[in-house]
Amino acid sequence: QDIVFDPNILTVATGLEEHNNYAVDFINATRWIKENLPYAKVSGGVSNISFSFRGNNTVREAMHSAFLYHAIQAGLDMGIVNAGMLEVYQEIPPELLVLVEDVLLNRREDATERLVEYADTIKSKGKEIVRDEEWRKEPVESRLSHALVKGIIEYLDADVEEARQKYARPIQVIEGPLMDGMNIVGDLFGAGKMFLPQVVKSARVMKKAVAYLLPFIEQEKLDNPDQDQNSSAGKVLMATVKGDVHDIGKNIVGVVLACNNFEIVDMGVMVPAQEIIKKAKEINADIIGLSGLITPSLDEMVHFAKEMEREGFTIPLIIGGATTSRIHAAVKVAPNYSGPAIHVLDASRSVTVCSTLMNKELKDEYVAGIRAEYDKAREAHLNKRSDKRYKTLDEARAGAFQIDI
Repeated sequence: QDIVFDPNILTVATGLEEHNNYAVDFINATRWIKENLPYAKVSGGVSNISFSFRGNNTVREAMHSAFLYHAIQAGLDMGIVNAGMLEVYQEIPPELLVLVEDVLLNRREDATERLVEYADTIKSKGKEIVRDEEWRKEPVESRLSHALVKGIIEYLDADVEEARQKYARPIQVIEGPLMDGMNIVGDLFGAGKMFLPQVVKSARVMKKAVAYLLPFIEQEKLDNPDQDQNSSAGKVLMATVKGDVHDIGKNIVGVVLACNNFEIVDMGVMVPAQEIIKKAKEINADIIGLSGLITPSLDEMVHFAKEMEREGFTIPLIIGGATTSRIHAAVKVAPNYSGPAIHVLDASRSVTVCSTLMNKELKDEYVAGIRAEYDKAREAHLNKRSDKRYKTLDEARAGAFQIDI
């Protein structure tokens, strides 16, 4: 009776199938604790459940209320939640309640997609659902960006073909309007104005657009055999790190680099560090590129940097993906590897970064600049942390809240 269990409440509706049952898992765990350890208490951090919809309070409030309703019935004693972000369960609009509980209780395979579509129609309470087709009147570049941001595939082939006819080379469609659209997606996600399942949906639109253009890119190579296609700009080994199944962004980077004469060796997804190390030695890679979308991938990238250092590598390591950042590369990755470790924000910058790293005249100055930039970022980060004063263990225990049970 003196024990409080705090089982993990993990985010649902991320776009990953293996996350779909997280809410049900917590409810089942709570029920088991109450049945087998009836005097123990159960708490939980509720807001985690709706993190995929950060920025959309209407959906988040409904998710929190519905989740609490079912978790309390299973025996939850204490919910850690912002009381200002709770809708009254009975007052949740019936349509939204069905969609939310489909997600929370994992009742149907398309539950996430249906809730995302609903969430996209509301920016705040009371907004009417309107199907706006005005964007179809915009130039093709704007239409492609809109389709990527909204995850619309309905007109994609026609718009990509129109862009292909407009631009001199098919690769320019990828490097231009398509990459511009994905950059908007990245900015919106970083600002909390776009949700993870929407980013996955946008990436699928990008994948479909690139797939449409690939045959034309290959045909261009066949039609122009004299364009020094055999002169490699460098050999890049790419992989999505262990524990991560996302490859759309990595694949796009591979296409863009390949179209710029880089030789790409793609190991796929969920690749352990030692397998990447072994392959890099086998093919004598010039650059290693790591990709990851989910948060655990960040730790795996740090582990990989340590392995590269242990194995005596000095070649550049570039990292990218939705959860990666310049500050993560500066604070966590770079200090563990004496070679160049560089965060690349998006595919549009990959060619410039890799080309510079392969240029003997430019590489040293570029790497020195990156290191100086990362040193400043790391110092600023550490200074920010040093401003915080943590209590000693004895001080913390002396100020403990006394519970009178």
